[in-house]
Amino acid sequence: MDYKERCAYLEDRIKHLNLIGIALSAEEDLNKLFEMIMEEAKHITNADGRTLYMKTEDGRQLKFEILLNDSMNSAMGGTSGNEVTLPPVELFSDDKTLNESNVAAYVANTGKTVNIKDAYEEDGFDFSGTKGFDKMTGYRSKSFLTVPLKNHENEIIGVMQLINSINIETGKTLPFSREMQTQIESLCSQGAVALTNKRLVQELKTLFESFIQLIAKAIDEKSEYTGGHCERVPEITMMLADAVEKVDYGKYKDFSMTEDERYELYIAGWLHDCGKVATPPHVVDKGTKLETIFDRIEVVKTRFEVIKRDAEIACLKKKIDLLEKGIESNPQLDSDLNNILTEIDSDRLFIEKANIGGEFMPKEEQEKIRNISKKYRWNEIGEMKNFLTDIEVDNLCIPKGTLLPEEREIINDHIRITIDMLERLPYPKHLRNVPEFAGGHHEKLDGTGYPKGLKADEMSVQAKMMAIADIYEALTAADRPYKDGKKLSQAMRIMGFMKNDYEIDSDLFEIFVKEGVYKKYAHKYIEKSQIDSVDESSTLQS
Repeated sequence: MDYKERCAYLEDRIKHLNLIGIALSAEEDLNKLFEMIMEEAKHITNADGRTLYMKTEDGRQLKFEILLNDSMNSAMGGTSGNEVTLPPVELFSDDKTLNESNVAAYVANTGKTVNIKDAYEEDGFDFSGTKGFDKMTGYRSKSFLTVPLKNHENEIIGVMQLINSINIETGKTLPFSREMQTQIESLCSQGAVALTNKRLVQELKTLFESFIQLIAKAIDEKSEYTGGHCERVPEITMMLADAVEKVDYGKYKDFSMTEDERYELYIAGWLHDCGKVATPPHVVDKGTKLETIFDRIEVVKTRFEVIKRDAEIACLKKKIDLLEKGIESNPQLDSDLNNILTEIDSDRLFIEKANIGGEFMPKEEQEKIRNISKKYRWNEIGEMKNFLTDIEVDNLCIPKGTLLPEEREIINDHIRITIDMLERLPYPKHLRNVPEFAGGHHEKLDGTGYPKGLKADEMSVQAKMMAIADIYEALTAADRPYKDGKKLSQAMRIMGFMKNDYEIDSDLFEIFVKEGVYKKYAHKYIEKSQIDSVDESSTLQS
């Protein structure tokens, strides 16, 4: 090869190494990245055998990732589908002594490249395992090039070992040239950096997901009544997303998401209630209308006992007055007392029942609460007051659920806080829609939702999916303080009404029903006692 040819060859090699460097940086799949490195090593050296080892996390072993041998037509690891059956290479002979007899271990421990012309004539390393393999298979392992994979911090993360450089024209096994060694060292350096970057990205991704799930877990643990909600909503959301992408009918038959878009929706699902970290627990956990730090119904019940005591004392005083006047006790007094005590007990039972939140409290019952408050007077530190305080009356007259309007506002405000929190994060490009997806699950298609009052055309498909997931989970959850989990038929009937009232997307709800998403989730998460038959056609009727 003359000077010009050599220059052209070297220029081509440099260009090729640059291209492979770019390709390595772009590849996301680690197995494919491993194989790209091996393929380029073959291109440079025409090595018949190629093995890639990676260090284990504890730094004590080399794990086989890929083993390829062309003449034996064998492949293990990588994308081959064949499991690597060989045990890892130990980097230490004992707890502290480095293994220097195995060439791959030596390279991993020292960071030095080892280029051997003929393993059968090499005295520095133990090739007994190689020779035993050759004897068993008829293969002849001769030349070896073993190179460390060092990342940008000069840390050794693995080893590449090439066996038998084959002359293309003669088919003979040749030693690996100095030039080959230099190029392979360059390739290994590029590969190690690419691998480290991919691992770092994956580790950061894992850390990010773990942190998100930690926040969700903290929110769920904050209240015994919402445990698991932050985990279950993304589960339903992704079930629905899978179904929407598969259907070949309706408005969304052409809808699809990339892997990045699916991941974005998944993350949004986990973060959809992150603003609840700022919601006071006594509001979230308000299981009865009179509950704050404790259920004030016990205080009210004590007052009823005081009222009964006062009635009994008043009756006794009347009897004493009669006796002092020489008049025998009047039986009517006992009858009147019994009537009073019965009425007090009846009112007490009514108050106790009213304290339990329900779907609807009639106006007449609310008025009865106010009448009871005025009917009885009781002495508080020398001052006669209405039986119930204004605050107690307001709470007991809550028509639906257990929350006052101002408490409902506090709960609803979690979504504003969620959006505010999420919009402060510096998202990578593929996660920039997370605030919109997560922050839209309380919006309604008719514009009556919150916090922004968005209408259908202002909402993404993903936010609409999450709205359905959030509602379904809330209706079927058996761990709410103010209600039991609804039967499946009841939950689906309510969602059918919401669909008809243009609160949730009718096309997405149709998929949710027809593709059995609600059933798939129910059999995994909902109590068996809640699962009953659902009239799907009736649920989907307008």
